[in-house]
Amino acid sequence: MAEMSPLRRRMTEDMTVRNLSPATQRSYLHAVSKFSRYFGRSPDQLDLEDVRAFQVHLVSTGISWPALNQTVCALRFFYGVTLGHGEIPERIPYAREPHKLPVVMNADEVVRFLEAVPSLKTRAALTTAYAAGLRASEAVGLKIGDIDGVRMVIRVEHGKGGKDRTVMLSAQLLGILRTYWRLARPKQWLFPGRDETKPIDVQVLHAACRSARAAAGLAKRVTVHTLRHSFATHLLENGTDIRIIQVLLGHANLSSTARYTRVSNGLIRRTQSPLDRLTLEVVPPA
Repeated sequence: MAEMSPLRRRMTEDMTVRNLSPATQRSYLHAVSKFSRYFGRSPDQLDLEDVRAFQVHLVSTGISWPALNQTVCALRFFYGVTLGHGEIPERIPYAREPHKLPVVMNADEVVRFLEAVPSLKTRAALTTAYAAGLRASEAVGLKIGDIDGVRMVIRVEHGKGGKDRTVMLSAQLLGILRTYWRLARPKQWLFPGRDETKPIDVQVLHAACRSARAAAGLAKRVTVHTLRHSFATHLLENGTDIRIIQVLLGHANLSSTARYTRVSNGLIRRTQSPLDRLTLEVVPPA
């Protein structure tokens, strides 16, 4: 387009000065040209509302999120550098790819899955992961001293981000762990590996999940994190305050509407684990 020529030259010079690669330059020029053609006007005559309308149009065409964000980069550069409107780029938002909904098992599936784990140790570890909403690394990293049967809490050390937190200890889980301890007699680590001075390898839990899922005949892909997702979902379905779940999971942000909130140990102790609603055999049949 004739009206693009001076702007194209200017924009190309700006990109060259900033050492943008030839491929990026072509991509940016193409995006701005497409923006101009959509409205039939020179892009320097289009404003922020036009940018937003163009973004909506691109989404409606089914454009990929990376391609949409490449267009955002081009328009930010065009307005901020070539046109010198420094206040506009920050007002052109990048697209956030929607997160896929996590796989969640219902209560019956949790029971089928856990009872399909043949090993006492891995069954106890995976049951603990579900009962307390633990990550795989957190479950294998538990020590015997982390289980506080008096205060009915579990201490999780060095969770994600190196943060410690306290989670509730389910009454049923405490009974399961006591049975497990009587039979397995772990010494330091709650779930020791072959070398008892080290915890069980996290890959053992991942492999156990794959085997148990197949043995239970579940069509869903089940991982240790699936147990954690199920824990959170079941608590939400049972009416637990999202701020409590946020702390139990150790999340800085559980959702776009929740902020990290400190919850007292008293509230944590009074929060019932979803495991307590299940009837589960902890010891595999001989």
